[in-house]
Amino acid sequence: MGIRENAESAGNAEGADSAGDAESTGRADSAGSPSAERRDAAVRAAVEQGLVGRDIPIAAFLDITGIRASAAALKSAFAAATSAPVLHAFAVKAAPLVPVLRLLREEGLGAEVASPGELALARAAGIRPAQTVLDSPAKTPAELREALALGIAVNADNPQELARLDALVRSAPSGSPLGIRVNPQTGGGSIEALSTATSTSKFGVALRDEGARDWLIRAYLDRPWLTRLHIHSGSQGIPLDLHVQGIRALYELAEEINARAGRRQIDTLDIGGGLSVNFTSDEETPTYAEFVRALQRSVPGLFTGSYGLVTEFGRSLLAKHGTILARVEYTKTSGGRPIAVTHAGAQVATRTVYAPHSWPLRIAAYDPKGRPKTGPETAQDVAGPACFAGDLLAADRPLPLLEQDDWVAALDTGAYYFAHPYAYNSLARPAIHGFAAEADGTVRFALVREAQTVAEIVAESGGEQLRALDGM
Repeated sequence: MGIRENAESAGNAEGADSAGDAESTGRADSAGSPSAERRDAAVRAAVEQGLVGRDIPIAAFLDITGIRASAAALKSAFAAATSAPVLHAFAVKAAPLVPVLRLLREEGLGAEVASPGELALARAAGIRPAQTVLDSPAKTPAELREALALGIAVNADNPQELARLDALVRSAPSGSPLGIRVNPQTGGGSIEALSTATSTSKFGVALRDEGARDWLIRAYLDRPWLTRLHIHSGSQGIPLDLHVQGIRALYELAEEINARAGRRQIDTLDIGGGLSVNFTSDEETPTYAEFVRALQRSVPGLFTGSYGLVTEFGRSLLAKHGTILARVEYTKTSGGRPIAVTHAGAQVATRTVYAPHSWPLRIAAYDPKGRPKTGPETAQDVAGPACFAGDLLAADRPLPLLEQDDWVAALDTGAYYFAHPYAYNSLARPAIHGFAAEADGTVRFALVREAQTVAEIVAESGGEQLRALDGM
């Protein structure tokens, strides 16, 4: 990307046990923090350098220094706890951007993929098959064949998929590490749609269902080539103790299988990702070090060196390091409430717009020159450009009163907000820039993804098939 900064050591691992209350996330409350200072410098520089303006009313930005620091914090937390090999496989779904995947590869991370598209992105970024893990509840035979031919690790989701692997392993040798995903059924968190370890989750083999544990043990005893166990008990809104409880269930199952096999058949535990992110301030908590300490207390055997480990973090690596910047096009009042109409709404913050209490965003206000806006706070709506009433980044939010040509920044948008393009009203996807803020206040930018053009929107919408329906 052409940007390289020294990673900062303090405060760069993620998390809180929920997305935060909508009422408590109104402002960028961490003025003076290193991340806030870098963000403010980047916003001002983006305006000055013309990356945003009258004709470019929206763009997104990634703090490369922060990303590197989070990757370093993740690696160091586990390295301090175990001498066994650990693969940190970034969840590509969180930021399906080839330059970001390449950046993380440079920092020593691999990739967790869940589709042919994500695998293609990881390969385009130069991530080796040996550093790649394939997880998906709906893998096709072709996907499985490709993974086994490349030597990519595969976690089977269910007995039917395991039967497909049986046939493929018999037909051709493979160097792929293979395992089964289990659902510990330890419970959900505050966001039901993201909770992956509920009693009825669609993911993995339900560990507590009648006969399931015995089936899993037999599946491993019958297949010496099954050498991994996989779980993903964390997600946004899952408290740390519940997250750890699922991993403890995985460890106990592995120990039971190995005891029954009379050898260490399972040599690697894939503990997934899903460390929750604090969306209420710039503070990154809980940290990866705190997560590891919680594991050491509850599952000390995880770090004895008996098992290699795989992690699959996504949101916690990138969320705090992204900003979406949008111009205030108009302001008005309705029912006495001020409304700022901006260019950021459902097309870039789909989850926030449709589920604001689960996915509130902090909003920072800047003046037309990109400087932090000051003044008395006024409760106001920050609206997007889409043509439906609920297209709001924030409702009744206390902020300095926004005016035409001001800028609003949606914070903590580094993960998933660039992965959920929403084509309502055929609004274009904005450009994404990486930035590095120097000690002298200068900011360098690198284009990560170009803004979508109107011509691309037409092509994507069947423009080349203009006459496809003529005469039907």
